[in-house]
Amino acid sequence: MRNVTLRRLEVFVAVAEAGSFTAAADRLGIAQPSVSAHIQYLEDHFRGALFLRRRGSSPLLTELGRVCLEQARQL
Repeated sequence: MRNVTLRRLEVFVAVAEAGSFTAAADRLGIAQPSVSAHIQYLEDHFRGALFLRRRGSSPLLTELGRVCLEQARQL
């Protein structure tokens, strides 16, 4: 069974703070598809969307995303 890692949470926080998957990738020095894969894993794990995604707009945190962000920052 796979686990939620601190790295996955770090990527999630970076997206929330940077306002985009691309900006988070730049901040972390990784490829944007890797950021997407980390977020997809977390969404699968928590069984819900962490971000509302709309083409041409910044991703917005969902209610689940806000709860997860608060918890991730405490870690």
